[in-house]
Amino acid sequence: MPIDAGSLHYAVGPVIAAIMMGLIALFLRWAFSSEGAATPWRSGSARDGLLTPVATLSRRESALALRAVLSDAGIRSTLREPAPHRTDVLVFPEDAARARALAMSFRGS
Repeated sequence: MPIDAGSLHYAVGPVIAAIMMGLIALFLRWAFSSEGAATPWRSGSARDGLLTPVATLSRRESALALRAVLSDAGIRSTLREPAPHRTDVLVFPEDAARARALAMSFRGS
C-alpha cells in the first residue's frame, strides 16, 4: 500500500522514540537524585544501632587477642585503625557493657 506524500506516518517512529527517551531521562533523574539520600557519616549514639568503641590499643595483635576473648564470650566485634599504632575494638551497643568489663580485665601481651 503506497504512503501518501502528504502523510506524517514517517514521523511516528521518531516521535515515539523521543517520548521514550524523555521518560527514561525523567526516571533516571528521579532514581539518582540526591534528595532523600543517606546522610554523610556521623558519630552516633547507642540508639542509632552503630558500633560502639570499647577499647583502644596500641598494637593490632593485642586488639586481635581482645577480639578473640570477646568472641569466646559470645560478643561480636570488629577492629578499626583510625591512626598508626592505634586500634579500636568496636561492638554493638547492646553488648557494650559486657565488652567493657571484659576489656578492663584483659591484659594484652
